[in-house]
Amino acid sequence: MSAGKKPPSSKSPPRPLRHDTPVDVPAVEAPPPTANTDLAPRNTDGPESTLGQLRTLETLESTYDAWAELKRDHAASLIQFREEQARLAQQGSFLLGAVRAAGMDPGSNTPGLQPQGAASDFLRDAEAKLARARDAVTQREAESEARYQAAFTEVRTTLLDRVRRYLASSQPHLTLLLRRVGAERSILHVARVGPDEAVLLCYLLTQRVPSRYGFLFDDSTEDLALAPAPLYPEESIPADAVRPDAQGLLRVIDASVDVLPLKGFVPLRVPRPGGGEDFFRLLQRGAVMEVELAEGPDFRSILTREEAERFAGHLLRLKLEGRLGLDIETG
Repeated sequence: MSAGKKPPSSKSPPRPLRHDTPVDVPAVEAPPPTANTDLAPRNTDGPESTLGQLRTLETLESTYDAWAELKRDHAASLIQFREEQARLAQQGSFLLGAVRAAGMDPGSNTPGLQPQGAASDFLRDAEAKLARARDAVTQREAESEARYQAAFTEVRTTLLDRVRRYLASSQPHLTLLLRRVGAERSILHVARVGPDEAVLLCYLLTQRVPSRYGFLFDDSTEDLALAPAPLYPEESIPADAVRPDAQGLLRVIDASVDVLPLKGFVPLRVPRPGGGEDFFRLLQRGAVMEVELAEGPDFRSILTREEAERFAGHLLRLKLEGRLGLDIETG
């Protein structure tokens, strides 16, 4: 080692102090906590953003997607407002309990402070602040609900308009399949249609749109021991009323105005020669829809020759009127 040179130091140079936040990033205040951020609406702009998507895309599927998103955001908004009101109610209850514990309640027999001077001012101020907060939440909830209801009206109106325009330019096409069961009885099948055609067919036969885009192909069930329910719990149908009998289904259809919460089938009425109508349904069964006739509270799929011919004749009449495409195959 040359004289006059210092040996290299074994110590590392001192590290700069660690900063979790870069020095050139200004500090910001943390947002106030919400009652439950997991349940907050996904669409923070309210229904306006969903309506923008609805007006941009013209397909039936996109219309139903916008409707479904609007329903989810509306439900989350209701939960958020309910939690906010509950939080304010809890604060009011806590305040009252604290006041009673301090002996500030005029009706309390507990010795202690009396509601006068600073104590009285505190009580009045706290109650006034809570009242203003509750009024503000109530007003925001009313304004939010009005916006959502207007958005729901626009979505339903847009959907009905698009379905009518689709039908004016493109009719559903059905293939009717006859399967004989003996000499005088038969089973009728209709070849599977696509989702758009299912929506159009539902409107053509009932003058109402289904509440969901994939309604015809939904075979989900809440109980594996039961067949899929024929209705969704929506459009004023409670969760415990989704499995009515045949006559109950007919009452639901008659009571609805624009939208039917159907699941897994398409209903239609077929006139009788002597007057009146029979209630049929096209029940989705894999690759085909099976034609069933309401008989009392139940449906049956084995039809008499007259019933099968009358059903086929009804579809043929719609074809001759230019409202439906139809092929009939006998096997």
